[in-house]
Amino acid sequence: MAEVLVYVDHVDGAVRKPTLELLTLARRIGEPVAVALGNGAADTAAALAEHGAVKVLTHEAAEYADYLVVPKVDALQAAYEALSPAAVLVPSSAEGKEIAARLALRIGSGIITDAVDLEAGDEGPVATQSVFAASFSTRTRVVKGTPVITVKPNSAAVEAAPAAGTVEALSVSFGALATGTKVTARTPRESTGRPELTEAAIVVSGGRGVNGAENFALIESLADSLGAAVGASRAAVDAGWYPHTNQVGQTGKSVSPQLYIASGISGAIQHRAGMQTSKTIVAINKDAEAPIFDLVDYGVVGDLFDVVPALTEEINTRKG
Repeated sequence: MAEVLVYVDHVDGAVRKPTLELLTLARRIGEPVAVALGNGAADTAAALAEHGAVKVLTHEAAEYADYLVVPKVDALQAAYEALSPAAVLVPSSAEGKEIAARLALRIGSGIITDAVDLEAGDEGPVATQSVFAASFSTRTRVVKGTPVITVKPNSAAVEAAPAAGTVEALSVSFGALATGTKVTARTPRESTGRPELTEAAIVVSGGRGVNGAENFALIESLADSLGAAVGASRAAVDAGWYPHTNQVGQTGKSVSPQLYIASGISGAIQHRAGMQTSKTIVAINKDAEAPIFDLVDYGVVGDLFDVVPALTEEINTRKG
């Protein structure tokens, strides 16, 4: 069976969930070979093997932390040249898409971004994408070179599938461009204790109808009762009610959780583009004609200031 390269997104050896999802998808089209780079790369091996990696290629160097994405592209290219894989899978984060694009250009291959599913085909992997603000789904395959595919978080269930996970050192030679852009400072993001927005299984978002930064406490309380991440529409972010890092939509982050709850969000196409692939969508809005109701699985026509606290109380009661 052909090998499939999987780029590992990890933090000091702790593998992030989107990578484990990629291993599930990679097993559909070949044998997953993981590429782990940077500090703690060798520590990823156990988790990767547990989820199907037959081999783990590792390389630790200061360049991965001190500079931007080019050193990682150099390493992934080295892995590609060593293995000649059937495909290369990368998590569909902002950094992941830049790495994938640079790699595809270097190796002369086609690229598919933001895939939401992947399956084997007679002429190579076939990816499903949600396009035109999620109004259509397409099935796409690369017709030139080795497919380079980025996959959105929450596109596949994480499945344990123990494999050998043999650790091998990857030989990497950094090119002249690898040290062209240096990271001069880092500021840790404050932890809220909530899941990462793009990886969360449940997202609760607020929009213009929240009517003020102080009222986002209602959205946060509902999110906390569900163990969810908090999102916001562009209108709420532009008004200064919530940080841009939590914006969901075309100019914010794309999410695809199991459950998406939209409170006080009208459903502009720009917002829908960032959440329309969610598995189950619930909207709370007092305007029965709001466009968001054309999209949802369940809709509540009512004032969020009445509905959200009542919903939060009911959830907490049932949990208790």
